[in-house]
Amino acid sequence: MAGRYLVEAFSAGLGEQELRQAAVRARAAAQELTSEGTPVRYLRSLFVPDDELCLWLYEATSAEAVGEATRRAAIEVERVVAAVSIA
Repeated sequence: MAGRYLVEAFSAGLGEQELRQAAVRARAAAQELTSEGTPVRYLRSLFVPDDELCLWLYEATSAEAVGEATRRAAIEVERVVAAVSIA
C-alpha cells in the first residue's frame, strides 16, 4: 500500500506563477515514474508566501520514489517525510 509523503521546499524569490508551473512538472514527473513501474501520485501543494515555503503532498511506495519525482520535476527540496492525514 502506498503512503503519503510531504515535501518541504523553500521558494525564495519564486512567485505563485512559477510554483504553478512547478506543480505541472510535479504531476508530469509522477506520471512518468508511474508509467515506468514506480507508482507515484502528486496530490497537491500549498504555498506559504510569508515563509517562502511550498509544501508538496505525494502518494507513493517510498520517500525515495518521491525524491526521484521531485528531482525530475526540478523542485529543490529540503526534506521528504512520511505524512498522515487526519480528518
